Amino acid sequence: MIPEADPVHKVTIIPRGRALGLTTYLPIDEKHTYSKAYLEAMIAYALGGRAAEKIIFKELTTGAGNDIERASELARKMVTEWGMSDRLGPLAYGAKEEEIFLGRQITRNRNYSEQTAETIDAELKRIVVIGLKRAELILRNNIDTLHRLCGGAARARDS
Repeated sequence: MIPEADPVHKVTIIPRGRALGLTTYLPIDEKHTYSKAYLEAMIAYALGGRAAEKIIFKELTTGAGNDIERASELARKMVTEWGMSDRLGPLAYGAKEEEIFLGRQITRNRNYSEQTAETIDAELKRIVVIGLKRAELILRNNIDTLHRLCGGAARARDS
């Protein structure tokens, strides 16, 4: 349903470990670089569970927490590392600190102004919200399929 991204291979709503459900994709071909359209499609994919919650259950839960984290991180990389923001241009924001010592993670130094930080935050929100709206639109346009897939989950939740 999203032609720019890899096709969905499997979707589960059965909890596995800490995951409450899982979506797996099978790439059509091997990729070493990703287009902006592909990344935006992956954000919409990631937010499909949140969109389904809003549509089917009419409330939000913590179930989509990891999906939101993944979508946000992808949007952040698009804006701050890969120069995929029209508002911020083809620049990288935040210098990488790659010195790992005693378990410290690779971090990013903030080498930009507060105004730029606000613009980055606004761009991240814009990208993620557009992805969520796209996911909602796809699900609403395929509501019969969504009800068929979520019917068991809705009945189990309501009992």
